[in-house]
Amino acid sequence: MSPAEHAGADRPVWETEIRTTDARHTQAVAERLGHLLAAGDLLLLTGELGAGKTTFTQGLGRGLGVRPGIISPTFVLVRIHPSLTDGPDLVHVDAYRLGSSAEVDDIDLENTMDSAVTVVEWGQGLVEHLSDHRLEITLIRPTGTGTGSVAGAAGPVVPGFDFEDDPDEERVIRIAAYGRRWENSRLSQDVK
Repeated sequence: MSPAEHAGADRPVWETEIRTTDARHTQAVAERLGHLLAAGDLLLLTGELGAGKTTFTQGLGRGLGVRPGIISPTFVLVRIHPSLTDGPDLVHVDAYRLGSSAEVDDIDLENTMDSAVTVVEWGQGLVEHLSDHRLEITLIRPTGTGTGSVAGAAGPVVPGFDFEDDPDEERVIRIAAYGRRWENSRLSQDVK
């Protein structure tokens, strides 16, 4: 990547926001996204505990046509879900306990980047070096304030630590696309 390209990699080429009504709707959005992804794509998922990162990845897996049974990789760090079609595998990573890019390099994601779609939960600031392009997806859930509003939907994100998570609550999914792969993409319209 040239210095000019690297400087531009810090700014998204486009952003979109999608509201979902429940877990099935969140999975349906992710499934549509999965149909549009290709081997080599990197997705960073951000959101508090219970925000729906694994739920989103389950829908993504359906769209990619990988073997069902996606669960959080929290205790194993990485799970590989093989494709049941001629599409790419899904590599699902939980980087919550990783403290540096060097620790990410130790789990050897570079070996699967060209043949798989790689989804990294809690990966912001740790995995961007793996690809010249990426999608940063933030899932925002209600804060449990009783107002029925979604944190950050009309202003700054307010961390909510209400662990009485209801998967059928509304979510806001923010997608920011980085890199040339996404410059002329209609993805922002196609996943809505």
